[in-house]
Amino acid sequence: MGLLLLLTSALLSSYFHPGSVVKAQRVVILKDISLSMEPSHVVSRNTNVTLRCRANVVSVEKALSREYTIYKDGNAIYNKTSSTSEDLLYHLSEVRVSDNGKYSCRISAEGQQATSSAKKLEVTGLSKPVLHVNERVVAEGKEITATCTAHGERGSIFFYFYENATEIEERQVNSNQIEVKLRLSSVGTHRIHCAYAVFVRPDSFKSEESNAVSVTVEELHIAPVLEIFPHSKIYEGDELFVSCSVKGPPPTDKMHLYLSRGNQLLDRGNTTVSHRGIALAKDIGDFECRLEIGSVVKNDQGTISVTELFSVPTLTVSPAEVFQREDITLTCKSESSASERLGQEGLTYALEPPRSQLVPKGIGIFSGKSPSNDFNYTCVARAKNIVKHSEVLTVRPKVPVTTPKISVVGRAVLGRRFTILCQSDIGSLPINYTLLKGYDQLNTEAVTQPFQQALFTVSVDRPDEISKFTCRAKNSHREALLSTRLNATVIEPLSHPILTVIPGLSEISEEDNLHLICGVRGTPPVTFKWYRVGTELPLSTTTSDKNNTHYQVHGLSKEHSGVYYCEARNHANNVVRSEHVTIEVRLDRAAVSVWSERPPEEVNDEESSVASNEPDVEYTEVVHPRPVDPERAPLKKGTDTVYSELQNSPDGAADHHDYDSVQYAELNGEQPEVNNYLLEVNNHQDLPVPVD
Repeated sequence: MGLLLLLTSALLSSYFHPGSVVKAQRVVILKDISLSMEPSHVVSRNTNVTLRCRANVVSVEKALSREYTIYKDGNAIYNKTSSTSEDLLYHLSEVRVSDNGKYSCRISAEGQQATSSAKKLEVTGLSKPVLHVNERVVAEGKEITATCTAHGERGSIFFYFYENATEIEERQVNSNQIEVKLRLSSVGTHRIHCAYAVFVRPDSFKSEESNAVSVTVEELHIAPVLEIFPHSKIYEGDELFVSCSVKGPPPTDKMHLYLSRGNQLLDRGNTTVSHRGIALAKDIGDFECRLEIGSVVKNDQGTISVTELFSVPTLTVSPAEVFQREDITLTCKSESSASERLGQEGLTYALEPPRSQLVPKGIGIFSGKSPSNDFNYTCVARAKNIVKHSEVLTVRPKVPVTTPKISVVGRAVLGRRFTILCQSDIGSLPINYTLLKGYDQLNTEAVTQPFQQALFTVSVDRPDEISKFTCRAKNSHREALLSTRLNATVIEPLSHPILTVIPGLSEISEEDNLHLICGVRGTPPVTFKWYRVGTELPLSTTTSDKNNTHYQVHGLSKEHSGVYYCEARNHANNVVRSEHVTIEVRLDRAAVSVWSERPPEEVNDEESSVASNEPDVEYTEVVHPRPVDPERAPLKKGTDTVYSELQNSPDGAADHHDYDSVQYAELNGEQPEVNNYLLEVNNHQDLPVPVD
């Protein structure tokens, strides 16, 4: 109703305006477009199929022009313009599998268009292929012509050819017939057939097999012949002759001959080929005579076995362990030989290089002095023009070990474990080093790698034990070489620290010069430190090559009163500390001193000289009461004499006691004999810095 009103309005508008030229607008509606297949969408081959395109077009004009298009798998295959409202009919005559696909139609009118939904046509059935060959009997190597036909089929077709059920050829054409050349594989009767497949994207349809045709291939009566001379047992050095020829009537086609051994081509030609040479053991293998006539290939094979005249020589050295410039013998020998062909005198040996300076001493025996460096030797065996080389023998002369040196690694400390190094400057590895103490063998170390060291861990309880160690080195059949005795300082850890005060404790007064003598038992150099209780830093630090030294305080005052002690350390790296000594500086000098006369026999030469020149030297007996230390070693009972060398004050002024340049204090009580431990040690400059 709405459409009718719209058309009526348009007509009236044109009618009531006769003075104006107005073109009426055409209105077209396309609806209900469809595609159908008659008689069905599934048919057998040779059926006539009609595609019907139907559309409902609404328009004012009855004779409206419209355009129809038929599509197969999205591709336009037919187009027609019509002004009638009748359905469009598209005919497919005697359909084939190639007509399979999805079809649709489209209608266009006045700028409007509509497309039907797609509908699939399925055609079943293929014609049986027919095979034809031009010859049923052919000579070996000849081709036949085969034709395969798929009657009535259309589209893209793949043809397949089979020989005894094996596919031998495949071709694609846009035709229902193909012709191919076939060369059959061997002599005899072969059954040939074909088949085809039609490809309609995305599917393929395979036909049944064609008729089978029998084709007979007749052999060519021609063959290659391989001959090897000599026919009987072949020895190395024999002359070898191999020929390759053809037997039978000459072929019409050109022929080619090839003679080969393994992968090596020896000769080639058209009629006869051959090879001549000297038989060698490496010739063991198959010879092949190959004949090619067109595509026909024939061959003849033969195997030879060459008996060795003599085996590859081996070269050995004696003794197995060779040292520089010592006697050696090289022996060259072939383990086996063909005695029936070769006498022992017919086989000779030579040593290479000739400059080896080894002299022949018999058949295959060479003697002389071993070289100084590594040397390569090769033995050459010869007989009847056959030459064989041994593998290269490398003689690596060893260097005899030199006399070892024995030393201490680091420092030897009494009672502690330390390390001894035994080492030779020269010698080939491996080297066995043995450590001895006296005549007792302690341990053996084998040095097998460069930069490896023979290290031994020991300890001593007495300083003189160090000289009992020796070591020996051995890397050959020779007698082991012995080092000298170990010469090293044994450091005795410090003990028995004693702080001695001069003047005596009861005599210390203001303005006096105070001497604090620290003495220990142990190996110098010794680093001494003096402390005053309550002060963190030491009052003084001194390193001495003796077991005792002193610290001097000039011009005592009441402020110097306090508790003092000393510490000492040596290369044993142990720290010992004296007992505390309380010093009280009095306002008045003590008027009384206790004198004791030094026995003459206890005075050394230096002291006697000083005493004789200085008649005013005083000997002060100072007694220091101290508590008993149960862990301290027992001290010498009685009166011990301590000689301390005391230096003048820097300004050269005499001290309060008018002592001259040297003073001696004899200290009574349980004192260590400090002056008896003035031992010298090497490298005392390396003494560790004392720890406060």
